[in-house]
Amino acid sequence: EVQLAESGGGVVQPGGSLRLSCVASGFPFSVYDMSWIRQRSDKDLEWVSGIVAGGETTYYTDSVKGRFTISRDNTKNMVYLQMNSLKTEDTAVYYCTTGRDEKTAFPSPLRGQGTQVTVSS
Repeated sequence: EVQLAESGGGVVQPGGSLRLSCVASGFPFSVYDMSWIRQRSDKDLEWVSGIVAGGETTYYTDSVKGRFTISRDNTKNMVYLQMNSLKTEDTAVYYCTTGRDEKTAFPSPLRGQGTQVTVSS
């Protein structure tokens, strides 16, 4: 069974950090580009960050550049999102999916259940 499962969300104060994890199963993870996307309340789905299959190239939306870092471990079928200097506007449900950018990530049928990140004082 093809699955993606996100974890690591929680409640954090502005300026804090969280590390999201996503474990993949049921498909050849190491040959797939991967992305993190997020859904904020009353907002459209937003692509956040992407990483190519080998991990050597990463991409970020402008609002998270310099604050978020995407990485992956193909030996463990894992993709991560290290989020630093969190802002209230980062509050969202975060999902991992296949694809390296908005154009390829949004149509992907692969998505986990999501993990809630809440940034609040």
